[in-house]
Amino acid sequence: MASLRRPSAKYSLLTLLVVGFFSGVFFWGGFNTAMEATNTLEFCISCHEMKDNVYQEYKQTIHYSNRTGVRAVCSDCHVPRDWTHKMIRKIQASKEVWGKITGVIDTKEKFEENRLRLARNEWARMKASDSRECRNCHSFDGMNPEAQAKRAQKSHTYAIEDNMTCIDCHKGIAHHKPEGMTEEDEG
Repeated sequence: MASLRRPSAKYSLLTLLVVGFFSGVFFWGGFNTAMEATNTLEFCISCHEMKDNVYQEYKQTIHYSNRTGVRAVCSDCHVPRDWTHKMIRKIQASKEVWGKITGVIDTKEKFEENRLRLARNEWARMKASDSRECRNCHSFDGMNPEAQAKRAQKSHTYAIEDNMTCIDCHKGIAHHKPEGMTEEDEG
C-alpha cells in the first residue's frame, strides 16, 4: 500500500503526472466521442426496431420536416444536453439495449404490444424533468401568442397559470399515440 503513495523509483513524478494528464485527456476524448456518436440519428435508427417503427412515424411530423428546415433528431427529445442528466439517461438506456438483445420489441407486433408501456415510461420521464428536452428549443418566454391559433393561445395561457409542462398536452407530437390510452394518459 505504501508503494501507491510514493513516486516510482524508475520514473520521475513529473513524468508520471504528464503521462497521467495526457492519458486522461485521451480517455476523456474517446469517451466523449463515443457518447456523441450514440446521439446521432444514424445510431438511433441503426436497429430495425426503431427504423421500422417510430422513425417512420417521426418522418411524418413537423419535427422532421418543416418550413424552416430545423430538424429535431431522436437525441434532441430523448437525451438531456447537460452532462449529469445525459449520463443518467445513458445508464437508463442500457435497459433498452438489454431489450434489444433479448428481443422484447424485435417485431412490429411486439413493439405495438409494448407501445403503451414504453410511452408511459417516456411520458413519466419527461414529466419528472419538466419536459427539459422540449425546453431546449421551446419556451413560454419565446412564444409569440399573437402568431398562435386562438386555441393554442388559450392552452398555453392555462399551461403557464397551472405550472404545466409540455408533455402534459403534447403526447403523440412525434410518434403515434398508443392504443389503450386512458383518460389519465391523455392528461
